[in-house]
Amino acid sequence: MANTTNEEKELLELRKKIFITGYKGGMAHLASCYSSLEMIYALYLKGILKYDPRNPKWNDRDRFILSKGHAGLALYGVMMKAGLIDEAVFDSYLQEESLIGGEPCMRDSAWVEATTGSLGHGLSMGLGVAMALKLDNSPAKVYVMLGDGECQEGTVWEAVMTAPAFGVDNLIAILDCNEIQKMDFVEKTIGPARWLDKWEAFGWDVKDTDGHDMEAFKNALSGPAPAGKPRLIIAHTIKGKGVSIMENNPNWHFKLPGRKELKVFKAELGIADSELE
Repeated sequence: MANTTNEEKELLELRKKIFITGYKGGMAHLASCYSSLEMIYALYLKGILKYDPRNPKWNDRDRFILSKGHAGLALYGVMMKAGLIDEAVFDSYLQEESLIGGEPCMRDSAWVEATTGSLGHGLSMGLGVAMALKLDNSPAKVYVMLGDGECQEGTVWEAVMTAPAFGVDNLIAILDCNEIQKMDFVEKTIGPARWLDKWEAFGWDVKDTDGHDMEAFKNALSGPAPAGKPRLIIAHTIKGKGVSIMENNPNWHFKLPGRKELKVFKAELGIADSELE
């Protein structure tokens, strides 16, 4: 099922807001934000994550860790949309006396569960949190979003092979599989990834889905994993989704548009000149 017309409108507004904020801040990982945006939106705004908007540290809340922390503007944008942080906080991104920076930081907001940005560590942190929740007999779940390029880090695989041994069926990894890393396509860097085969071989329950179809993504997350098994959702996405010159283009991993390119962003995201002043 495709996203609703209203959801598509809100997602376009978020992409626009993320671009304007990143452009004014002087730097941003726009393409990574855009590949993960629908999934983060679905987590916070389509009833997947269990949380109390009045109590960010409720003991039985679900936790979300953005291991691919360079997409932090997408996380903060959705938090703003969900009413968890003020728009003024979001707008302060990389401004003088800024409250938020390029990657999520626990000091920025009580809603940030882990400081991330150094790739490869989010899943290990999520595993530790999931184990602690099990010891506390908490019903809470831990969701960790990784990038597929990030899965070249050895610490990811330490967590992958350890998690099933501890029976953490409250741990859900979400792989933003946009097939591009910092400098090139993932397959050109390490060969065929075969993520499903590898994670299943370590004992994970694995599902595939379209990361831009929020209902399909939600359905992939629904229902419990087999007892004692952590779950991986392989979410197929387009890096730079929503801006034609950025989509599926490795050159846009960490780049802001020049004068000619800016015209495309303004036209496709509906940005007025006055909004960039």
